[in-house]
Amino acid sequence: MNNPVTDSRTQAPGPFIRVLDLSKTFPMGGQEVAAIRRVSFDIARGELLAIVGASGAGKSTLLQIVGTLDHPTSGTVLFEGQDLFRLSEQDQAEFRNKRIGFVFQFHHLLPEFTALENASLPAYIQHRPWAQAQAEAAALLKEVGLGHRLHHKPGELSGGEQQRVAVARALIQQPDLVLADEPTGNLDTHTGEALFALLRRLNQERGTTFVIVTHNDKLSAQADRIVRMEDGVITDR
Repeated sequence: MNNPVTDSRTQAPGPFIRVLDLSKTFPMGGQEVAAIRRVSFDIARGELLAIVGASGAGKSTLLQIVGTLDHPTSGTVLFEGQDLFRLSEQDQAEFRNKRIGFVFQFHHLLPEFTALENASLPAYIQHRPWAQAQAEAAALLKEVGLGHRLHHKPGELSGGEQQRVAVARALIQQPDLVLADEPTGNLDTHTGEALFALLRRLNQERGTTFVIVTHNDKLSAQADRIVRMEDGVITDR
């Protein structure tokens, strides 16, 4: 039987998020290739955790599973004690929309929508009134330094500004957890450092938990904790 989605927003006993014995294999050339192998670690509420490692280490696969965008071959993820992979697909989608924000290397903004409309979308999908969603999105865009760019479309924004819109979109549902996969990977050094500083500030001021995949050691050194991966396993935490 599937467990219902819980949204108490209360701090349950034990770790905020627990990744338990997680493995993921993919079929390739007639055999199974392991992307991650028996990975286990905890995520504390309110921390900024960096996951680092070379390309192909399994970082992005791990992040996608923690966010229920992909399913493990074995193992599970407990979110405040709730087993996310015992939820139905519909309940997982609802859980993602309410409790998790995502920031990717490529911002995935809708080109025909303004910054304000892009940032509003998750709230609107959750059936919040459009005017309310836009008011909340405008406040977030101002918080990330884009109050003067509300009505610009992605093509009229710089790469760093587009990522800031993506950050505002990730925060519109007031998620408990934000998962960011190489959010600075498509930016120049200065812009990437500014974006990471923004994520660090939001983490500290809002108490939102951030898990950031990055290959940038200079940026990861600013995290509360680093989990290092190599060939699908954790080598240091």
